[in-house]
Amino acid sequence: MTSDHPSVPPGDDAALWRILDANRNRCLEGLRVVEDHARFARDDRHLTGLCKQLRHDVARTLATLLPADLHAARDTAHDVGCTVVTDTEYARADLQSVQGANWQRVEQSLRSLEEHAKVVAPELAHQLEALRYRAYSLERALTILHTSAQRLAGAQLYVLLDGRASAGAFGELVEQLCAGGADVLQLRDKSLPDRVLLERARLLRERTRQHGVLFVMNDRVDLALLSAADGVHLGQDELAVQDARRLLGCQALIGISTHSIEQARQAVLDGANYLGCGPTFASRTKSFEHFPGVALLRQVADEVRLPAFAIGGIELGNVAQVVAAGFSRAAVGQAVVADPAPARAARQLKDALGRQIC
Repeated sequence: MTSDHPSVPPGDDAALWRILDANRNRCLEGLRVVEDHARFARDDRHLTGLCKQLRHDVARTLATLLPADLHAARDTAHDVGCTVVTDTEYARADLQSVQGANWQRVEQSLRSLEEHAKVVAPELAHQLEALRYRAYSLERALTILHTSAQRLAGAQLYVLLDGRASAGAFGELVEQLCAGGADVLQLRDKSLPDRVLLERARLLRERTRQHGVLFVMNDRVDLALLSAADGVHLGQDELAVQDARRLLGCQALIGISTHSIEQARQAVLDGANYLGCGPTFASRTKSFEHFPGVALLRQVADEVRLPAFAIGGIELGNVAQVVAAGFSRAAVGQAVVADPAPARAARQLKDALGRQIC
């Protein structure tokens, strides 16, 4: 590539390369800031790696622009923009606002690079467009990580329950679970007719709202919407996260079951609010051919900071293995709801999980 591109009038040549140089620097600087945020503020190995890869890919793509032309056109001493300052330019409320400002810097500079590269290097425009879309996806993943961590702060014990034989028995169980310190209750029942299941869901919504407990519907996005649930939990074969989001809206909590580190990584990029990781142990309610076990918990704890609950056969006798694997959140079913004293069983499990959220 040469600086004497035939479509560039001589008077515009230096101006064009100044724009490319400034936006190259602005983009790479912004990417370093957001990478530091993922690395140090979020401690998320997965997203840190993706931010770093994006930074390297941007640098490699722009390496085809001649450094000699970029540097020759640079004129910081006479750049009128250096003295133009807005009221908020030097104000950042917190780390999240630092991240947001720098994602804007990255995305806007990529767009400027894309537009101006069309003049001297049209082949770069498509590559820069793809990089900009990757930046949008990474910004979303880090923002959802932040908001999900806030909404699920302190949520350790997640209990799955069926609809019971009667509304009275169901209501009593819900009261017991709330009294025992359950943080999230998921209604999962494949046997009840839809109308009855919706009645139970609405009852659960009423009780959980009274106790400040989150209510999640299993699988059924339609019933989650009708019962005003806080969210829905999806399996790998159910609706995709993005489809559930379209129906339930941006405020809904959407969880997804993951059975491998690859599925966990993908769920983060798909926009899930939390993960269910397992099965960890054999379960009394579901059968599985493959158990990723505590090895999966260790992988997720090492790479991912999106809230994640260990699931599958967890009970008082094995919860210490969950904690040792780096998890202090767990989803349980029969270990609590089948106990003669559900409140006590819930309290014991929550105590065993400890108080430090991972």
